[in-house]
Amino acid sequence: MPTLTQVNPPTVHSTGGRYAHAVRVEGAARRLVISGQIGVAPDGTIIDDPVKQIDQALANLKAILAAEGLTFHDVVKMTVFLTDPALIPAWRTARGTAMDGAVSASTLLVVAGLADPRFKVEIEAEAAA
Repeated sequence: MPTLTQVNPPTVHSTGGRYAHAVRVEGAARRLVISGQIGVAPDGTIIDDPVKQIDQALANLKAILAAEGLTFHDVVKMTVFLTDPALIPAWRTARGTAMDGAVSASTLLVVAGLADPRFKVEIEAEAAA
């Protein structure tokens, strides 16, 4: 099992504990690269509400991690795409709840659109264990 270490040098601005500037992975590791997860339920239903899309995308990510015996504590990098900057507070709240104290490197982008105009959020991640 690898050692995951959050890297937050004092010579860079504080993240406020919400994410890490970097995550160092040391030792033998299994790497899982997860495609962007969207607000689509397991039955294929696209969730209408953008905030609930965030919750569903995180639930999808959690399910993929669990299928591999992993949790959010194994996530080393997360990239989030939102189509509306007004969703940033909802994203931060949902992330805090879903991650249950786990912290990873993170990038958040506000984009003009995703693969389907009904999609308002997409979350991709990498995990190591």
